[in-house]
Amino acid sequence: MTETHKLIYWHRELPPLHDTLGGEYVVEAQSDPVPFRLTERDALFDRCLPSLKARLAERIEQEIHRLDGSCAHVLDEHIEPHIDNTTGLYTLRGRLSYVLLMAAPKA
Repeated sequence: MTETHKLIYWHRELPPLHDTLGGEYVVEAQSDPVPFRLTERDALFDRCLPSLKARLAERIEQEIHRLDGSCAHVLDEHIEPHIDNTTGLYTLRGRLSYVLLMAAPKA
């Protein structure tokens, strides 16, 4: 059985100790929009959160590959709701700060 290499380590998860720091970065993303209804406002966050998390993870993976890193360790996240009153749509906007890790040079 082959071991798959994990790309994103969230908050308290420990990344590989042999990798070296490659810098701290920030990515941003937005969830899929859903119609805003005042009577459902408490459930809207839960409806939008999965698509936001998927898009943020996708953005981090793109950056890992673009910057030739080995993985990323998410340090902080900020999520806020957004209501577009002109279209009546609700979205979540998220921002993650993370440390990019680089594979240790092979001896």
